[in-house]
Amino acid sequence: MSKLFEQNSAQSADMRSAVSTKIWGIAVGMIAICIPLSAVTKSGPIIPLAVIASAAASTVAIWGSDKKSAYSLQPHQVQALLERIDNLETIVGVDDMDLQLRIKQLETSDRKY
Repeated sequence: MSKLFEQNSAQSADMRSAVSTKIWGIAVGMIAICIPLSAVTKSGPIIPLAVIASAAASTVAIWGSDKKSAYSLQPHQVQALLERIDNLETIVGVDDMDLQLRIKQLETSDRKY
């Protein structure tokens, strides 16, 4: 079980690194566009600073969000969730059949008139 946890943790860290790299790559591109535009619009450093703050906040959110990952579910919890899904599918399937029967009855009664 610990081997699986280590593997999932490593995959999670790789994913967070990849997403952080993409965020900062896009942020650098946005800054490259914003600097000349801020000179033209005379908005000063507000837009580039907003881009940097947004990228930093996104990075913190991504790296801080892994505290409660889906990989922390125990096998019995996963099994219980699967059973609940099966029960819901059964309930929806039965109601759907009743609904179809009602629709057919209404269609036949409409044809009589």
